[in-house]
Amino acid sequence: MASAEEMFDVYDEEGRPIGQATRREAHGRGLWHHTFHCWLVRRGEDGRAYVLFQRRSAGKDTNPGRFDITVAGHLSAGETVRDAAREMEEEIGWSVPFEQLVPYGTVREEMTGEVRSIPFIDRELSHVFGCLTAKPLSSFRLQAEEVAGIYEADAEELIALMRGERASVEARGYRLAGEEGRLVPDAAQAAAEDFVPRDRSYYVGIFRFLRDLAVSESAR
Repeated sequence: MASAEEMFDVYDEEGRPIGQATRREAHGRGLWHHTFHCWLVRRGEDGRAYVLFQRRSAGKDTNPGRFDITVAGHLSAGETVRDAAREMEEEIGWSVPFEQLVPYGTVREEMTGEVRSIPFIDRELSHVFGCLTAKPLSSFRLQAEEVAGIYEADAEELIALMRGERASVEARGYRLAGEEGRLVPDAAQAAAEDFVPRDRSYYVGIFRFLRDLAVSESAR
């Protein structure tokens, strides 16, 4: 579980290191820091690509309860992107060697908001990857402090959603239930506003990338 006292390396607008700060300080003062994003995608029996995404825990300090990247995490002070890939095992109980992740690129993101009357300014340089999987959603092990559920939706429908061409998509998957954290089937109609607010072009670009990845590679 991420702690309020977790330390980040922080940077200025030009990407130059300026020291370290706690997670709370970085989000409170809007200090630039690095993150790891990994989106999973699977190829269905129908040959279509299905993008996997999580629902963020209600206790998160930014964007609680929203749909988000399958796995994401901050780089703690001194860590590399390769080190941060550990988030896969921690958050969803599954991982692959770092070399099997397919790089999408780096993305600068700035988000502001308020959670439980506490404002935040989240400025991230995100290192984004994709990964093809054949693992059933029911077999992931979710870290309750970070992830409330795991879902999937058709990549083409998600692209249309983020382009404003449809009002919602059907998200099917599993949510955590009970103190023991059982996975129970769940479904929802997901609107674009239910995802973490980002530039819609980010979502369109990554969903196209994942669609093409699912078509071009064999499931591992």
